[in-house]
Amino acid sequence: MLIKNILILFLVACVGQSAEKLKIGLVLDKGGKEDKSFNSAAYQGATLAEKELGIELKYVEATDVNSIENLHRQFAKKKFDLIIGIGFAQQEAVKKVAAQNPDVKFAIVDGEVSAANVRSLLFEEHQGSFLAGYLAAMKSKTKKVGYIGGMDIPMIRRFATGYSAGVKHFDKSFTIVENYIGITADSWNNPAKAKELALNQYQQGVDVIFVAAGASGSGVFDAAEEKKHLAIGVDSNQNWMKPGFILTSMLKRVDTAVYTTIKDLQNGQFTSGVVRYGLKDKGVDLAMDKHNEKLVSADDIKKLEKIKTDIIAQKITVPDFYLQKKK
Repeated sequence: MLIKNILILFLVACVGQSAEKLKIGLVLDKGGKEDKSFNSAAYQGATLAEKELGIELKYVEATDVNSIENLHRQFAKKKFDLIIGIGFAQQEAVKKVAAQNPDVKFAIVDGEVSAANVRSLLFEEHQGSFLAGYLAAMKSKTKKVGYIGGMDIPMIRRFATGYSAGVKHFDKSFTIVENYIGITADSWNNPAKAKELALNQYQQGVDVIFVAAGASGSGVFDAAEEKKHLAIGVDSNQNWMKPGFILTSMLKRVDTAVYTTIKDLQNGQFTSGVVRYGLKDKGVDLAMDKHNEKLVSADDIKKLEKIKTDIIAQKITVPDFYLQKKK
């Protein structure tokens, strides 16, 4: 009877253990989950995992760069199973806290950390930006297009390099006007400055602007509507924000990367190292939906698909700012 009781207790304990939810901590950057861009995409992926996989999700929004390490540390202290940092600015914090907590799994989007308990989620932004540039050139009537970046950092320069190459691939005679909002993290959340830059570009004859600036992008969309020109969104599908004025959005499937990482952990398939997302696996792409169907024709899409196929087959080489910088 004693052995039987012990066995029952053991089985109950095992069932309880298997039913225990994975605890996932999500550290968003200053833009927050309502930036309708990069952070929003990460939050969508995590909440989808919460709904479909039954995980326990907690998220925090960093007020500034100095708060990031402490946010990761608090999740680790509470023994969360996986902590996901969103944005390159979290790289050093993840590196430090992961080293101090080897039993906790970490992931970082847009940063690379080499550690046995960290997965680095990276995207081929230049590939998607090339498509955005090609489409912008197809739709421009002035042969003058623009680019507005958020914080002036290598990654945002990488968007610009791919975009410019796509424009020039369509027609080498095009002019590209390029501006950046600033050099601090506040650049991601300054729509007023973004609008000012966009209005100036439109005044110069630009009629399509690609913006890669987080929550600041809304300022460019306002300017596009005001001047009856076009803009291209980034990260999330932003077509809905100003239908008729947003040509497309260059998607970075941060949502997919976050969801897949959580699912891998749940299935015992979490691996460390770098996981890259590009055109081949639809990790980057252009958004096509009911909000821009009047702006992008079936023939336009056919041409874009041919460009996409050629990039994947390496018939077209997309210049990479990261590689140019190393030379």
